[in-house]
Amino acid sequence: MTGDTILEVSGLTIALPSGGDRTTAVRNVSFEVGRGEIVCLVGESGSGKSVIAQGVMGLLPKQLPVTAGRVVLQGEDITHAPLSRLRELRATRMSMIFQEPMTALNPVMTCGDQIDEVLREHTQLSAEQRREKVLAIVKEVLLPDPERMVASYPHQLSGGQRQRIMIAMALVLDPVLLIADEPTTALDVTTQAQILKLVLDLQKRHGTGVLFITHDFGVVAEIAHRVAVLRLGDLVELGPKDEVLKRPRHDYTKMLMVSVPKLNTQERPVDAAAPVVLSVKALAKTYDDKSWFGKRRTVHAAKGVNFEIRRGQTLGIVGESGSGKSTVARCVVRLIDPSGGSVRLGSDEIATASAGALRPLRKRVQIVFQDPYRSLNPRRTVGEAMIEGPMNYGLAREPALAKARELLQLVRMDDSAMQRFPHQFSGGQRQRICIARALMMEPELLIADEAVSALDVSVQAQVLKLFEEIRSRLHIAMLFITHDLRVASQVCDMLAVMSKGEVVEYGPAHRVFGAPEHAYTKALFAAAPGRDFAFGA
Repeated sequence: MTGDTILEVSGLTIALPSGGDRTTAVRNVSFEVGRGEIVCLVGESGSGKSVIAQGVMGLLPKQLPVTAGRVVLQGEDITHAPLSRLRELRATRMSMIFQEPMTALNPVMTCGDQIDEVLREHTQLSAEQRREKVLAIVKEVLLPDPERMVASYPHQLSGGQRQRIMIAMALVLDPVLLIADEPTTALDVTTQAQILKLVLDLQKRHGTGVLFITHDFGVVAEIAHRVAVLRLGDLVELGPKDEVLKRPRHDYTKMLMVSVPKLNTQERPVDAAAPVVLSVKALAKTYDDKSWFGKRRTVHAAKGVNFEIRRGQTLGIVGESGSGKSTVARCVVRLIDPSGGSVRLGSDEIATASAGALRPLRKRVQIVFQDPYRSLNPRRTVGEAMIEGPMNYGLAREPALAKARELLQLVRMDDSAMQRFPHQFSGGQRQRICIARALMMEPELLIADEAVSALDVSVQAQVLKLFEEIRSRLHIAMLFITHDLRVASQVCDMLAVMSKGEVVEYGPAHRVFGAPEHAYTKALFAAAPGRDFAFGA
């Protein structure tokens, strides 16, 4: 351990409860984090990344004991430190930023009080001194109107603002080690770029060592000094960023690099004679937002949206959070009622159709959501979940079961899945099941709303390939909503870029990606992390 080494993890082994598919969550893992260095831990879900972070912070549950190895923070072995000592170290010498700030923050405390709580617990500062320090750190993380921010509750802030509050809490006492566990996964590219720049700036200013956990290799390419690759609890590769990402040695790392979606600007053949499946004209969705003080404001979630999708074609909608992407999708499916405009499925109008007229139209449009676990009933087997829709429309049970087996094979799932429950599958497998369930209705239009954003890069690549195969084999129209530009470039023929409820750019995907015209589109593409990085294989 050198004088500049902040964290030393050596031979760390963490056990799993008996009865699992392996005996250890992490096995004999060793790495270091130096002062002013960013080390990225990467690997698929279940590789042990978050378990290591929790082990360093002393947050592991009793079912996951450290059975071998050491965790040393600035020369102090904290592997089996008592809880009282760990509480002293947290926030003062090591801090952690969690993936989802909305669940990590207390919903009934103001943001200022939550930052102040750290100071009350760990310092002897007066109330006035603490308030000055709270406002100073809120300014440092570049939040607008610090007085308003510290008086606000978490639900009153955007996702990016909540994440900045989390960073402020983590850094208010200048810890030497910062652990960031997927802090940008749920953010759109522009907010993500701002958060990454903020972490880099603060890290340089404070000389903090950062252990950054992510499955986004664009982020790794943007910020890492060194990269540690984990597979099923084993550290399979460790080295400088360029060496690992451009010249990977281990087969697993090579597989991950091949799976990273590239920004594709090649023209995709489009059948201009194919019939129009979905036509959206002047679509609008307006909300009247009334505050506690009686003030009313009108929010245009969608305004004057126009596009069409032909049979066998995929249209992508990209934009920041709050741009109106999901609002448009929900209007198309009539999960919410449009305020104006037309949504035509073939020759049938969806926007103004009555409940009775909608029923036969619903089977023609199906949607795959972001979180497959929330989309499936945990108490129903996969088979029962898949046959429910067709049976509601009159298909007999046996033909429905036969159809379910056929579609599971199409999405590369075994027939045995029919008898199992959602919790018995991985995230990627659950998403395949949701796709197969949507196809049970033989839809003319399939909507994918952020359907791959929560998946590991390798699983994401498999699901994207599956979408392409389904589109070409079944020749259905697809509406693909995503905030990941590289993903959109892989599957979309046409692209609509949305900002503040409006489509600001629309055209063939290769043209929009290759030569964007609108200033917002250019800014969106420029913010994509690792956009120009050449990943090896």
